[in-house]
Order: sequence, then C-alpha cells, then structure tokens
Amino acid sequence: MVLDFVVPSPQGTSWGLGGTCVNVGCIPKKLMHQAALLGQALCDSRKFGWEYNQQVKHNWETMTKAIQNHISSLNWGYRLSLREKAVAYVNSYGEFVEHHKIKATNKKGQETYYTAAQFVIATGERPRYLGIQGDKEYCITSDDLFSLPYCPGKTLVVGASYVALECAGFLAGLGLDVTVMVRSILLRGFDQEMAEKVGSYMEQHGVKFLRKFIPVMIQQLEKGSPGKLKVLAKSTEGTETIEGVYNTVLLAIGRDSCTRKMGLEKIGVKINEKSGKIPVNDVEQTSVPYVYAVGDISEGKPELTPVAIQSGKLLARRLFGASLEKIYHTLFWPLEWTVAGRENNTCYAKIICNKLDHDRVIGFHILGPNAGEVTQGFAAAMKCGLTKQLLDDTIGIHPTCGEVFTTLEITKSSGLDITQKGC
Repeated sequence: MVLDFVVPSPQGTSWGLGGTCVNVGCIPKKLMHQAALLGQALCDSRKFGWEYNQQVKHNWETMTKAIQNHISSLNWGYRLSLREKAVAYVNSYGEFVEHHKIKATNKKGQETYYTAAQFVIATGERPRYLGIQGDKEYCITSDDLFSLPYCPGKTLVVGASYVALECAGFLAGLGLDVTVMVRSILLRGFDQEMAEKVGSYMEQHGVKFLRKFIPVMIQQLEKGSPGKLKVLAKSTEGTETIEGVYNTVLLAIGRDSCTRKMGLEKIGVKINEKSGKIPVNDVEQTSVPYVYAVGDISEGKPELTPVAIQSGKLLARRLFGASLEKIYHTLFWPLEWTVAGRENNTCYAKIICNKLDHDRVIGFHILGPNAGEVTQGFAAAMKCGLTKQLLDDTIGIHPTCGEVFTTLEITKSSGLDITQKGC
C-alpha cells in the first residue's frame, strides 16, 4: 500500500501522485527553463539570419497550462503503474498510533486504520518559511510557482540555494524583472568558484542581487493577480534597512523534513530534533527495526549536506596534509554561442584528480549548456575508474562542449592563463 497525501501549501497549492520532482521540482523547473532558453534562441536567431518584425512576447498562462497538462499525464502514469503492480493507493495522510498500526486520514477527515509488518517512510521535504510578518499570507514558494495561474511580474527571490537561482534564472529568461536577496553566500556547500561564476553570469543577464540582506516584514499594498507587496529588509552586517515593492515574493531559503507530525514518537523512531531528519543504518533501518526511511529525510544521505562535509574534508587535507589532488581546468566558448555573439570565457570546466591513485578523476565540474547531459556520461565513466590518462586518450566528439574534457592541460596550481582566444 502507498499512502500519498499532499498537505496544501499556505497558498492552497496541492498536486497529484509522484512527489516533489514530478510535480513541483525537476520536471516543471526544466520545462520552464526550456521556455526561457527558447526566448534566448529567438534573440540569437537574428544573428543566424532569421528576420522577423513582429513583437515577441511570452504568455505565462499558456506555458503553465502546457506544463501542468504534462504533469497530469505523469501523475496518471504513476497511478496506472501502481494498479498494474497491485499496489493499493490511498490518498490519505498517514500517522503512527501504535506499533505496526497507522491511522490514515483523507481530505474529508475520514479516518481508517491499517496494520503492516514493515513500513517505509519516504515523505521528503517541503519549503521553509521565514517566520516573519506576512510570509505565509503573501509569499509563494517553489510549491506554488509551477502552477501559478498568473504571471508573477516583478519578482523578489529570497534565498541563494540552487532552487532560488534556478527559479530566478528562468523567470528573468522569460523577460521578468527579477531580484535575488542573498543572506550570505551563493550555493552554500557547492564549489564556490563555480557558484560565483553562476552569480556573475546571472547578473550579466539581467538578474539583480541584493547581498547581505534578509526580509523582516512583508506587507500587501494591493490585492491582485499579481498584487503589490512591500518588503522591508535589514542588513546582516549592520543597521541599514531597505524597502522594495514587488508583485511577487518567492521564498527559496531551504527545505524541512516532513517527519514531525506522523506519530514517530509513539513508536520510538528517533529523529534529529534540530533537522527533523531520521538517522538510519547502512540498510536504511531506523531505530525501530521494522521501520525504514529513504530519501531526503534520511540523515547523512545525499541531498546537499554531504557535499559540504566532503568539501570540509578536502579542505582539511589541503591545509594540514600533503595535497593528494591535482586540478585541471579551462574556460571554453560553445560553438553555438560564437555567431550569436554571446560571451566568451564564461563557460568553465574543471576536474579533480587523485595523484596517489593514477590521477583517478574524483571530482567533475561543468558550467555551460546541457551541463546535465554532459555530466551523466562522465558520471558513469567515473564509476568505472576514469583517469586523466583515459580522458587524454579519448577522441573528442567535435564540435561539442563535452570534448573540452579530452584536452585539459592546465593545472590550477600552475597559474597559467585559461582564457580562450578563438572557437
């Protein structure tokens, strides 16, 4: 049996079967990103000889309707899959009441009790709120954005996570006025060289950044779709305060585990009180042997935290021990960007090799078009023990962005210039 009940967001948004990624994460995000890329392609097309005079504009409602129709088809596909596998699907909220027994409450408030020998908790996370006046009343999160029935207009994105920057990026790409309010640094836990390059690229393409500020109050000036909101923010480094007026405020300040309102304490499943995450052993068992936990709610499992931990280990090794890593890097210019006159020396590639293990590739970074597609292939190669020598022995598929990894020559420690002079 699968229990899958989405508690509506403070703005009332809910969705169907499939979890965060399908409904309010990767899928709609990439489709909105694609919409923004198509707008960029329209701009580039003139330089490739396309001539058009009519005013080009974007229709938010058309885009969201098409995306939501696609998501609905995915929801239905998952429903059919469960049915084909004889899995009982119950759209109810599950809560432990005693050992091996749960209460399931549907949207009408009707309660049903079920027992099982084993349970798997895979409840994921939901966006965090600021805890200030007006946040839940007037702000939206990524839970709301992808099915927002109106164009958000002038938008303030609060946060510096990948969710914040991805949303800011495609909103700006659709032609909206976008500002990102950053408390401290961009993309905490990620390679900071890459993070700052992402930030500077976004600034060059029209995204404004308010650094070292946090909101303290949000007031509604006008109702509407969208309305108008006044945001009062204060400096994190002094007493300065600023005000701004926006149509939409999008919060992307992190996510919290959905573990606190499901009766875990009644059966003795331990959770980290601060984070809400559930400690598990090597086989995903919780402190109660018949209860397992998987996904973002599992403590110490891949989300973003392990990236930060690994970065800390590598830093300690570099600072206090002999360096075991060698870093090769280069800037590059995608062929598609040359004729269009888009900026050279913006895209960046970097690998990290373990000198004590035949220069085995242990880290891989790429900043450029189709980065996800490029990374997927190299991820498989790294699982197979990819070395710098193997990369050097590989014939590049020309002209592609990925071929840059077959010709890396300059190490960071050499300090040599990596800027590109031609294509």
